[in-house]
Amino acid sequence: MKNNFLQRKKDILSKLDKSSKKSWDEKIISLCEKINVLENYYTTSSCSGRVVLIVDNSKKGPGLFVQVWHDLVSFEELKKSLENCTERGISKSLGQRKNIIFKQEPVILHVACKSLEDARSLLDKAKLAGWKKSGIISISKRIIVELNGTEKLEFPITRDGEILVNNDFVKVIVDKSNENLKKSWEKIKKLKERI
Repeated sequence: MKNNFLQRKKDILSKLDKSSKKSWDEKIISLCEKINVLENYYTTSSCSGRVVLIVDNSKKGPGLFVQVWHDLVSFEELKKSLENCTERGISKSLGQRKNIIFKQEPVILHVACKSLEDARSLLDKAKLAGWKKSGIISISKRIIVELNGTEKLEFPITRDGEILVNNDFVKVIVDKSNENLKKSWEKIKKLKERI
């Protein structure tokens, strides 16, 4: 079992990044590296938190992400992206206008663990560091722990090519999103200190 775990760890960590971004988020790299040097753990995916404008569509596929930020966002950036969505007709597809969803997503980290005891130990440390929405999500082929932050925003922001909110509300969105992202980054720092 131990040899299988170490071989899977070696295989996973040697593979190319399959994310749409094609690289680790800068703010979570040091935590992932600290986990990956531990014998009983390795990371399988991560995101330090992000803000996205995404086409409201139940099916996943290419072209859904209109804009993605992995850092603090400004009022000007968000407003310009919203205006571009409606002006360029990004919200149009096959003659139909697509609605856009605003999302601010928290930090998330998936970690493979050698044993259930290792998984419990990681979960205990994560919860003490503020990662309250966390748990074991797989125990069949691999033991996988999912660690999540809780700071999140999600709502429709355009409908039929029209922006649904005024500038004052966009400013509120920006302020709250940036506040939430900073909380996610603080959780990354606290977990790194406990590992």
